[in-house]
This record gives sequence, C-alpha cells and structure tokens, in this order.
Amino acid sequence: MQSLTEAVSAYFTTLGTRELLWIAIGFAGQFLFMMRFLWQWIQSERQQRSIIPIAFWYFSLAGGVTLFAYAVHRLDPVFIAGQSLGLTVYTRNLLLIRREKQIGIPPRMDES
Repeated sequence: MQSLTEAVSAYFTTLGTRELLWIAIGFAGQFLFMMRFLWQWIQSERQQRSIIPIAFWYFSLAGGVTLFAYAVHRLDPVFIAGQSLGLTVYTRNLLLIRREKQIGIPPRMDES
C-alpha cells in the first residue's frame, strides 16, 4: 500500500508547470485568508477583547480575490459563488471604513 507522501508525490509528478502554478496560487490565497484570522486573534489578545482590525478586511479581500481566481480556473461554481459573496462583503466593509475616515468620524479602538 502506498503511503500518503508517496501518493501526493505521484500526483504532483503528473501535473504540468501551469497547473502547479495554479495550485501555488490556490495555496497563496488560502494563506492570505488564514492570515486574517491569525491577525484578528493577535490584535484581540493584545487588547484583551474581541476586535476586528482593518487588516482583517484587507487580508479577506486579498485572499478572496486570489481564491476567486483559483476557483474560476477550476471552473468550480460552488467555490466561485462562495467567494463572490465574500468579496462583496469585504469590499463593502472597506468602503464603509474609508467613508468614515473621509467624513471625520474618529476611528474605533478595533481598527488596528
């Protein structure tokens, strides 16, 4: 019986350069998306309360765009739909934050 490591290695040897690049893009998107939770956790621990820092929304948008591109490449309608909704939410939150800054509303403590 083949070990998991051998099976993964065998799978990757069957892929071309273009497909390996897309897999790398997918992993980069997952990394960016994961960073939003890590950053939120770090900031919450620093302030000893649950907060959502502005970087959360930037990591969400960057990870979402990258994962959306990967989903389109894979032609995965479920993944495409899920990322599309998320991108709308992340963009809207950043626009709301920007508008608050433009009209002079003082930043909240959770915008680290």
